[in-house]
Amino acid sequence: MTLTLEPILRSAGIDPGQALVIRHAYVREHDTGLSGIHADSTDDEILQYTREQSTDPRRFPTVPPRTWIVFIREGGDRARLWSVLENHGETENDGSRRTFELVESGLLSDLRNRLVIGWRSPRTWRLNGTTAAGYPVMEIADAQPVPFPGFDRLILDHAHLQAVMREHRYAAWRTALSSVVGVYLITDTHNGRHYVGKADGAENIRQRWNAYATNGHGGNVELRGLDTTSFRFSLLRVFDPSTPTSEIDAAESHFKNALDTRRHGLNRN
Repeated sequence: MTLTLEPILRSAGIDPGQALVIRHAYVREHDTGLSGIHADSTDDEILQYTREQSTDPRRFPTVPPRTWIVFIREGGDRARLWSVLENHGETENDGSRRTFELVESGLLSDLRNRLVIGWRSPRTWRLNGTTAAGYPVMEIADAQPVPFPGFDRLILDHAHLQAVMREHRYAAWRTALSSVVGVYLITDTHNGRHYVGKADGAENIRQRWNAYATNGHGGNVELRGLDTTSFRFSLLRVFDPSTPTSEIDAAESHFKNALDTRRHGLNRN
């Protein structure tokens, strides 16, 4: 049985009937004189290119849906996923061109540049989601490994933390985080309040942070009920696992005092 695009969309919470599917081709300049995109185009350039559409209803829907799924053409009958965008509405219209406010949604982000579908209508550059949902999946490429940035450069929001804990491309990150214990910081970006925590003894940083990736609060009473999407995780100091617990406790206490997290943050003790 052939795998189609539909179950992949639905697993991401995308209703094909409420989506527009676009396949861009590399064309430096169109017959109309408008600039196109090319293999070296940046993501910002592709996004800007996608924002501008024709006012002709035969070329583009008068009322396009909120979700735009954008592919890049590969050969005549293949398309590789570039991004899933949210349409926040039209911002400009000069009578011939319309400009839309588009932002990346994060949906299917783990399949960006990996998911390839067969494009059955080589002369068609846009489709409604219901039609595209029936197109076959040709390939889901292995994710390229993401190099570990270093303990002192690590800053993760909650969604990124979840990806680090589960996706193959972050295997090097999990190995690094498994090799250390230490003191970490959680910042609630809604209000700037901090929580200082530690991983010591038999629990390394990876194990501790995996708990946060799983439920958001990691068992900490202070963090229960808060909006985990506003959390940002970073490391304050790392230690070799053989380090005495008393030394890690002292470092944790120091950072709680330095950041005043007991009186003005999220630490209760």
